[in-house]
Amino acid sequence: MSQLEQQLARILPPRMTIPEPLRQLFSWIEARGQYVDHKEGRVGFLSPPAAPSVGTNISFHAEGNGDLRHWFGHDRPEVLNRLCLFANTGGDGSMATFWLDEQGRQKIVHIGSGSGSTMVCVLGDDAVDFLRLLAIGYEELCWGEQFSEPPKANPDSDFEAVPNLEFQEWVRTSFGVDIPSKGLDVVAHPDDMDSAGSLDPFNRWVAVSIA
Repeated sequence: MSQLEQQLARILPPRMTIPEPLRQLFSWIEARGQYVDHKEGRVGFLSPPAAPSVGTNISFHAEGNGDLRHWFGHDRPEVLNRLCLFANTGGDGSMATFWLDEQGRQKIVHIGSGSGSTMVCVLGDDAVDFLRLLAIGYEELCWGEQFSEPPKANPDSDFEAVPNLEFQEWVRTSFGVDIPSKGLDVVAHPDDMDSAGSLDPFNRWVAVSIA
């Protein structure tokens, strides 16, 4: 078992599990040495931390749900225990989180920081779809307005829209899936937290759960 998996398993709320594709991802990351160790624990990446980043810049680490009380404005366990943060999706502090929906199904969702990204939506009904989204190669996953087109170079950063070919090939061969060309092929409703009448189930749940 990878250290990334062990860390996350220790802080999972009741009824949650680590999806097998994410277990495999954590093992792939550690086998390639794509992580750094801090006193708070291990953080994993899709590229070697000392090399120029290619593909999506995301960091995997076990954080749980304690700090989400600041985002929701309360600490009600019936809300927070349906969430578990496992990755940062952007430099602004946006998050990828497990979420238990109304039927108890575990999905991967996005919680924008609010100070930068405000996207609140389902990123993947299952972990394989989440990995397919990651493999497309956006600089960060937190900007849903970019999902209508393939990744582009960002003139305000060093990002050159260079795909992570090794990660793409690993996703294809490990799970027998294709890599979509754009985010909307996976994320149906990349809506913001203030979207009216959102069709996204997580966005609607947040609207009635936030203080």
